[in-house]
Amino acid sequence: MEGERRPAPYQGLFANGHLVLWTLCSVLLPVFITFWCSLQRSRRQLLRRDIFRKSKHGWRDTDLFSQPTYCCVCAQHILQGAFCDCCGLRVDEGCLKKADKRFQCKDVMLKNDGRAPDAMPHHWIRGNVPLCSYCIVCKQQCGSQPKLCDYRCIWCQKIVHDECMKNSIKNEKCDFGEFKNLIIPPSYLTSINQMRKDKKTDYAMVKETKAKMNKWDNIKLKICTAKDTINKMKRQLTLTSKLGKQWTPLIILANSRSGTNMGEGLLGEFRILLNPVQVFDVTKTPPIKALQLCTLLPYYSARVLVCGGDGTVGWVLDAVDEMKIKGQEKYIPQVAVLPLGTGNDLSNTLGWGTGYAGEIPVAQVLRNVMEADGIKLDRWKVQVTNKGYYNLRKPKEFTMNNYFSIGPDALMALNFHAHREKAPSLFSSRILNKAVYLFYGTKDCLVQECKDLNKKVELELDGERVELPNLEGIIVLNIGYWGGGCRLWEGMGDETYPLARHDDGLLEVVGVYGSFHCAQIQVKLANPFRIGQAHTVRLILKCSMMPMQVDGEPWAQGPCTVTVTHKTHALMLYFSGEQTDDDISSTSDQEDIKETING
Repeated sequence: MEGERRPAPYQGLFANGHLVLWTLCSVLLPVFITFWCSLQRSRRQLLRRDIFRKSKHGWRDTDLFSQPTYCCVCAQHILQGAFCDCCGLRVDEGCLKKADKRFQCKDVMLKNDGRAPDAMPHHWIRGNVPLCSYCIVCKQQCGSQPKLCDYRCIWCQKIVHDECMKNSIKNEKCDFGEFKNLIIPPSYLTSINQMRKDKKTDYAMVKETKAKMNKWDNIKLKICTAKDTINKMKRQLTLTSKLGKQWTPLIILANSRSGTNMGEGLLGEFRILLNPVQVFDVTKTPPIKALQLCTLLPYYSARVLVCGGDGTVGWVLDAVDEMKIKGQEKYIPQVAVLPLGTGNDLSNTLGWGTGYAGEIPVAQVLRNVMEADGIKLDRWKVQVTNKGYYNLRKPKEFTMNNYFSIGPDALMALNFHAHREKAPSLFSSRILNKAVYLFYGTKDCLVQECKDLNKKVELELDGERVELPNLEGIIVLNIGYWGGGCRLWEGMGDETYPLARHDDGLLEVVGVYGSFHCAQIQVKLANPFRIGQAHTVRLILKCSMMPMQVDGEPWAQGPCTVTVTHKTHALMLYFSGEQTDDDISSTSDQEDIKETING
């Protein structure tokens, strides 16, 4: 025992010091590496955002490309990076700065005005061509090789093999392809801009020289000015004639927050197929500002595609009415709908379907717009006057396109609206939204908050008082569909009723006995109580608070008088290629719709 050597005190302390050092390294090193990686990532993000902000490209980040993708700079296969939603360039994160300097994006307006609208060269981009595309020269499939190959024109969308790309093709003029009747050519905007500049210059010259002229010189100046105006009109007519009589330029107004939040992706797809100047996000550019583009186009030629729900369509139609007030009737566009909302009853009435979920490509949507026919849509004024002699507030005024209601369906809309305002991110799914409506409808079946409505209201149709049974709700209809795809007025069974039309100046008024009755109507197990048709509807709420709604905009209303009168017509586009189950099962419906279009 005595011969055993004990470790010196300083040796044990040294060993413990090594342990502490290694422990600190094992803890601090991962923390340091994580911090350094986070710092580098932040620097890359700041650099990328700076490039995005200054670039003429419409760069967007993506974590995973939907098809095999190759960088346009290094030609390497990439899984994540950035893409331009205007010209379609794909690039790795490390090559972003080089690509931004090397490649030019779509020019919404040419720098010089020497070219005619039909004399624009192709703008070729190499690689990442659409799947199942074919070469315009050899008619063989393109993009089948696992590398950056083949060319695509970002205007006409034509595809050419690398080996088929000859000088004659490379330098030929672009005809803007299949959608040339929808595209606003860059050179057209350049010519219009030059004409406006010339007008300002002429006006400034007249203002300076007018004071120096006598009577006869002033008359000569007016004649010369008139001739100059006529010449400019001739230039614009020549400009339009070169684009063809079938030229109906299309303006896209998309709501990126509607329905399932598909608007952002649709904006990029439309920018690739059209001129980016034609595509607007209404959450960033209000419709009234976007529609001013119509004033640069020929009279009665513009079309508008609204991508959103019925609320977005109503917002755009209100902006069209403002154009009428400004004296811009000749520039009023025809309006088509791509349904992204939850209900989409107006879209269904006009033949555009109950909801878009990407089941057809965007190119087919544009083809449908080109094939659509123009019809009229009644728009109504809903005036709500509060009861009381000493009420100094102005009456509320709403514009109605679809329907006005009081009762259980308005109560469901009010509850849904209140919860969506609190947490809008939770209501981004169309299926989830309908499930929430179902929940509140089931709840009202038990509570019956709107019972004895007939004792609380008085109803007048064209000035005549109507006796009501024991109802819980009244719905005033302008269009054929209600509640997400139900033909409310026609109903079911052998009873014949005149079809509901949206251009006859008549409103259809029906009653429901409760939320359970509404559910029965939607699954075709019951009919509503049909009250009648009228040109003017007047409803008097005598007591208590009741839920009301106009086109999905709900509120709680006290005693008041509601008057619904005709306001104006809107020019819409009807697509006859999309048919619902009710339309297929009813031949008379189809014949009546055709009469409406032709009329």
